[in-house]
Amino acid sequence: MTDAIAGRRVLVTGGGGFLGKRVVARLAEAGPSAIFVPRSADYDLRAHDGIEAAIRDGRPEVILHLAAVVGGIGANRENPGRFFYENAIMGIQLIEQARLAGVAKFVTVGTVCSYPKFTPVPFHEDDLWDGYPEETNAPYGLAKKMLLVQSQAYRAQYGLDAIYLIPVNLYGPGDNFDPASSHVIPALIKKCVDGREAGADHIDVWGTGSASREFLYVDDAADGIVLAAQRYDGDEPVNLGVGHEITIRELVVLIAELAGFTGEIRWDTSKPDGQPRRALDPSRARELFGFTARTPWEEGLRRTVESYRSAGLRATADAKVSPARR
Repeated sequence: MTDAIAGRRVLVTGGGGFLGKRVVARLAEAGPSAIFVPRSADYDLRAHDGIEAAIRDGRPEVILHLAAVVGGIGANRENPGRFFYENAIMGIQLIEQARLAGVAKFVTVGTVCSYPKFTPVPFHEDDLWDGYPEETNAPYGLAKKMLLVQSQAYRAQYGLDAIYLIPVNLYGPGDNFDPASSHVIPALIKKCVDGREAGADHIDVWGTGSASREFLYVDDAADGIVLAAQRYDGDEPVNLGVGHEITIRELVVLIAELAGFTGEIRWDTSKPDGQPRRALDPSRARELFGFTARTPWEEGLRRTVESYRSAGLRATADAKVSPARR
């Protein structure tokens, strides 16, 4: 099996983000000749000129496309047009320019939101086209799924070694805790930790709590992506997950316990639950390139809670230092 990373120049879009930083660190251990991370301030990857400039400056032989415009249910409901257009145009143009530049390998990191709303659990890659995605995130999910179609088409016509990965919901230290755009775990951690610090008697949570989700620790996701880049050369999409689901109600109880929040949990049933269930079949990744997630679920969650709590304590300490002493 040929290693597609060792000795090659690698470009990582989204390499400064939550997942991207871990992927770049893991890539560095795989022996590339160089890693280039185009920053959004310098390269607008939604624009043709920005992509051309990034490829010209990075001179990549391998591209890992992690960059995306993302958010939780609320952000998806408020930005369906933006999430569709920006994710689609960025990926479509990037794959085309990679082909024209003679890039040897292209890795697209897709989304579990591409699966149909009522996919049988556990989700298998063969179920990907058996229905329409859950409505609140369908524009985002479909935009990313079109990159699978493009990857397969470019492999068939041009011989581009383009692979497509589908990670389940990610979590871990350094996640986005902004309530306007965060996903479920960081949003709940913020509510519980902030509620405890403020002495709140309750927190409000969207939906009924009956929906289920699967979560993959961010460092494990990075391992899976780099392993696939090194070892996988095929046209079939591949799930990255752990194969275990938890209901949102169970998740809130666990996070509240880890955060030390003892108040009431109130469910706002006027808000959507999103996809009813979500859990992946991870067997294809294990069989094709040897990926198995290693981080125990509660240990990863504990680390994530502590990272947010520590960041809050640091911010509080910094705020108490007078400007003259900073």
